[in-house]
Amino acid sequence: MEKVIDVKGLYVSIDDNEILSDVSFSAFRGEATVILGGSGSGKTTLLRRLLGLHPVDKGYISVLGEDISGLSEKEMNELYHKMGVFYQNGALLASQTVGENVAMPLLHQSNLPRNLIKDIVKMKLGLVNLKEAYDLYPAQLSGGMLKRVALARAIAMDPPLLFCDEPGAGLDPVSLESLDNLILNLKDQLGISIVLITHEVSSILRVADRIVFLDKGTVIYEGSIKEGLSAEIREIEDFFSILRTVHAQEMKN
Repeated sequence: MEKVIDVKGLYVSIDDNEILSDVSFSAFRGEATVILGGSGSGKTTLLRRLLGLHPVDKGYISVLGEDISGLSEKEMNELYHKMGVFYQNGALLASQTVGENVAMPLLHQSNLPRNLIKDIVKMKLGLVNLKEAYDLYPAQLSGGMLKRVALARAIAMDPPLLFCDEPGAGLDPVSLESLDNLILNLKDQLGISIVLITHEVSSILRVADRIVFLDKGTVIYEGSIKEGLSAEIREIEDFFSILRTVHAQEMKN
């Protein structure tokens, strides 16, 4: 299978504290890879390196076949055109309409005429079942709808690779399931490869083809979700047990 991400021997230290230690894993085309781990395990630090937001201290990161540590600023910007990012808080601009928010990547990263951009935006909103929201403002939308607008913007440039940072944070179980199913449908319809960070146990079980489990900055398991859950690795068992307990308590409240 073709690798869309390949990480080898990655080390990251911040203020003399080692955050990531000898991290190695791969993500493959057409799959959803979920990066898991408890608080302080290094997930966010890893994601920032995968996105090229911080330099690599030691090790190797390849994204879509490109060694990101060796790219010029221009080359990195070209790579960004192939990467969609779905942020936890949506990061929508309140002063702009839904259509204007989704159009932003196309306006800044392409030379397409405005009328064609408008058509593309409406098509992307249609993919997330929000075509009627084109002229609305973020304040007029529910939490679930805001997430879908953010997803539409993340796929505006038809990226082959989509990063999702806690996409379901703050959603009720019904909206969360709807969002998960939407992400899976887009993966299948558009052939997008997905790298996702989430602590939502239901999302992990629905979405993940593969998991990469971090513990204290080190990968202790990489492979299918099914095999991971039956591998009898204490840290993984504890992680899912705690998440299920928290999820059950949230359902009662």
